[in-house]
Amino acid sequence: MTGAPGLVAVLGPTATGKSDLALEIALALGGEVVNADAMQLYRGLDVGTAKLPPGERRGVPHHLLDVLDVHETASVAAFQRDARAVVERLRAAGRTPVLTGGSGLYVQAVLDELEFPGTDPGLRAELETELDRVGPAALHRRLAERDPAAAAEVLPSNGRRIVRALEVIAITGRPFRARLPTTGTPRYDAVLLGVDRDPAELDERVALRVDRMLDDGLVAETRGLLPAGLAEGRTASRALGYRQVLDALERDPDAPDLGAIREDTVRATRRFVRRQRSWFRRDGRIHWLDGADPALPDRALGVLREARRLVS
Repeated sequence: MTGAPGLVAVLGPTATGKSDLALEIALALGGEVVNADAMQLYRGLDVGTAKLPPGERRGVPHHLLDVLDVHETASVAAFQRDARAVVERLRAAGRTPVLTGGSGLYVQAVLDELEFPGTDPGLRAELETELDRVGPAALHRRLAERDPAAAAEVLPSNGRRIVRALEVIAITGRPFRARLPTTGTPRYDAVLLGVDRDPAELDERVALRVDRMLDDGLVAETRGLLPAGLAEGRTASRALGYRQVLDALERDPDAPDLGAIREDTVRATRRFVRRQRSWFRRDGRIHWLDGADPALPDRALGVLREARRLVS
């Protein structure tokens, strides 16, 4: 395909088929895939994140997979720096970057204006101690008093995000909402493709995916990552599936309840899918495609051709 866009972003909820579509687009455009899934940054989080194995990548280079150890904390600011460096290197080499993932903030950190104020370790520690003592709901009420717009954007259960919002407000003296991404013309002349499916169908795909994860050794993979610090990792330990296995191992280290792991993971993943859909649906720049369409790759390439025609 001639006249390829400067970047293609393939995004949307979990289990819709983004990875396969990104691979097809990269093959068609002579491009390379850039990961924008926060949990696929981690070495060893393979089964539970549905990370595409090297043997199934069909020779297409994939970037920003397996770049963190499970005890390290993922940072949107670091991801923004690293992802933009990869994108710019690929563009300079005449290769089309295909950014793909379901972590909405990570995608926007690459495509949109998003500032990252510094941190205050003392203040952060104080807020995290308070979070452990009183829980996220109490801190969310404080955030609502200081910055109602930010509180409306941050889930009351997302303690880490609430702490960060309060920290930024204290450091900058400005509303945290002012630091959230604003959508406009995306960087790199990007075209954004969204993949979604009928909610009932996607719920079923989530359940089948969790079954496959358990069959493929999720519990054993989680156990194997304990010596590397998975349970202590502030980000990796929250990964869907791994969190549920860790909880089950804490209850019974010798015989974790697989039924409870399955039920809890399916329920948590379906909730996450709904949050992802809500996040992405606010972005009017996204061209939405049906992940169940047998002609999905052709539909996607048709959108890219039309987008290039309109801006040429």
